Amino acid sequence: MNTGCRPLRRPSPRQGRLAAAAALASLLATPLQAAGPAEFEGADLKLGERLIQQHQCNACHVRRVGGDGSAIYRPTGRISRPAALLTMVEVCSTELNLQLFPEDVAAVAAVLQRDHYRFK
Repeated sequence: MNTGCRPLRRPSPRQGRLAAAAALASLLATPLQAAGPAEFEGADLKLGERLIQQHQCNACHVRRVGGDGSAIYRPTGRISRPAALLTMVEVCSTELNLQLFPEDVAAVAAVLQRDHYRFK
């Protein structure tokens, strides 16, 4: 009885190595993205890190709250959900006239989510 299906063939070791190399290259070419709440899905963490450094966010936080500036990340009840974090980054951008695009705001907020807030 012929069903017209051909039996599956195993790839050669060379084909397997080529497929693995292509998969690895694809992963390395993909920008690092945020994990966590949906608000940060697809956010570019490398961009967020670069923007935080470029705009000297930590230096501003030190001036505002003293110490190493990290106390700014946990004001009692103020930033309690992802949407509030996005809004706060937008407020900073507006106050300091940084002119961040929405994807920039999301990238910065995603880094803060990863490093400080860790919302579920």
